Amino acid sequence: MNRRAPPIPPRPELERRPRGAFGWLDAELLHDGWLAEVGPHATATMVLLALAADRRGASFFNRERIAVVLGMSRHEVDVALQRLLDAGLVDLRPWRVGSGDGVWQLLPIPRRREVKRSRQALTAADVLRSLGFQAP
Repeated sequence: MNRRAPPIPPRPELERRPRGAFGWLDAELLHDGWLAEVGPHATATMVLLALAADRRGASFFNRERIAVVLGMSRHEVDVALQRLLDAGLVDLRPWRVGSGDGVWQLLPIPRRREVKRSRQALTAADVLRSLGFQAP
């Protein structure tokens, strides 16, 4: 099998290298469809949390600061963070009970359950049986 050489970037003399603190995001976010699933505001929020995170993925930007830095409304940030929480991509340890702010942590990318697809048509009974329903 012939392997092609990687493409040469337009400005190879300006190759990026981490200096000091840097953030990272797992490529599975792109390849497994997470970015499309959570949407652009949640993606921007996750990028900010990654850039602000320590080596454990933890950061403590509050919602107001996230909104200001990203040029989003507080409501858009609230929705974005909820989408990330629902997707299992971040978690929050609130400063106190009932607080919406605290320590945010980027989590390992959840594994997608493999869905076996078949070209065979299923009957309604087959679908119900696969969901745990039993015939009367």
